[in-house]
Amino acid sequence: MILDQFKLDGKVAIVTGASRGLGQGMACALAEAGADIVGVGVSDSAATGEAVQRAGRRYLPITADLASADCVPGIVEQALGEFGRVDILVNNAGTIRRNDLLEFTEQDWDDVMDLNLKTLFFLSQAVAREFARQGSGGRIINIASMLSFQGGIRVASYTASKSGVKGLTMLMANELAGDGICVNAIAPGYMATDNTEALRNDERRNNEILARIPAGRWGLPEDLAGAVVFLASDAAAYVNGHTLAVDGGWLGR
Repeated sequence: MILDQFKLDGKVAIVTGASRGLGQGMACALAEAGADIVGVGVSDSAATGEAVQRAGRRYLPITADLASADCVPGIVEQALGEFGRVDILVNNAGTIRRNDLLEFTEQDWDDVMDLNLKTLFFLSQAVAREFARQGSGGRIINIASMLSFQGGIRVASYTASKSGVKGLTMLMANELAGDGICVNAIAPGYMATDNTEALRNDERRNNEILARIPAGRWGLPEDLAGAVVFLASDAAAYVNGHTLAVDGGWLGR
């Protein structure tokens, strides 16, 4: 049955940035589909853990500062120590800095690139090595952005990093497909999260954005549930290197 291919029973998923927002929503969706969850982030993810457990799955919180790739070996080691395997990685953790191009600082460049791109790559590398050792394939799902396709304004390092996420998704898919590892990305549209709070609080920008979205609303974490479960599941076994926009029609406008 086709619906059986979407089930994630017996799978273990690492989700970064799982304490709130999109990460929390995707962690809960994967748990509802049957996966046990390793939630990684700098802040308390107890609320995510409670939701995962209500879905009947196990939850391992890992506190780690993903601004540095130094934490990567410990994340994989703890996940394996608790569950014995890893099947899915969702690289959701990210940050943004806003400033005019002529005023943009090196620190704002490095802070965003280190978290959004560098740690994403090295955590993917470490998990892919485990996938290859296990010999049963795996799924890596990167969180891209509308700015993987567009330039944006006042977010130089964010645009660069998310364009890089889209490119790395294709590269990793090319190199890892032979081991049964599918690497794809989700590009959320304008979502109601902490990263967009400043935009939503700016009446002019908020109205401009809503006028461009055919769906007429900001996206919510639950809008990513179907996409992340699909890409994590056997139903997407022949989907590789793709960046899936979940944007209310933004890119089609």
